[in-house]
Amino acid sequence: MTLIIIIAVVVLLVLWVISVQNKLVKLDEFANNALKQINVQQMSRYDSLRTMINSAREYAKDVESKTIIDAIEARRPTQSANPTPAEINENEALLTQAIRNFNVVVEKYPELKSMALYQNAQEDYRNNENQVRVSRMTFNDSVTKFNMQTRMFPGSVVAKMLGFAPKEYLEEDKSKADIPDIFPDPAKQ
Repeated sequence: MTLIIIIAVVVLLVLWVISVQNKLVKLDEFANNALKQINVQQMSRYDSLRTMINSAREYAKDVESKTIIDAIEARRPTQSANPTPAEINENEALLTQAIRNFNVVVEKYPELKSMALYQNAQEDYRNNENQVRVSRMTFNDSVTKFNMQTRMFPGSVVAKMLGFAPKEYLEEDKSKADIPDIFPDPAKQ
């Protein structure tokens, strides 16, 4: 009888460990997927920026503007199959700097803002920016759930035993607060 109780306890313990492990894997995959989505959306945002750059090329008559445009295009964000939060943050900083530099060109050519191609690219960029923002929040929410599982007892024991470590969050890009709105929302005008 004692042997049956011991076997039952061991089986329940093994089932519980499997359950915790499955939950950790599921949460880990949600976080990894969210990070990859951000990477894809950053590339889409960069493609919208390139469309705006191409429309600005027609207006960029001076050497300074051409140099800025060429520099922006040369600084394409990296697209990794398995991006890390550090790479995502680095890409975000790169895109933020590119937009700042592009703003210098746009301010020189106000007629550029009235071009249909440029306006469509602005709208695409704005949509991609919002998608990235939502995906960043989704990733951080996924990381919160994963980290809670890996840090709370008794799941933390299983997490440590199976090598699950807490994930890092994406940081807020505080420098974006300084970027002037070169893409004003037409609905607010």
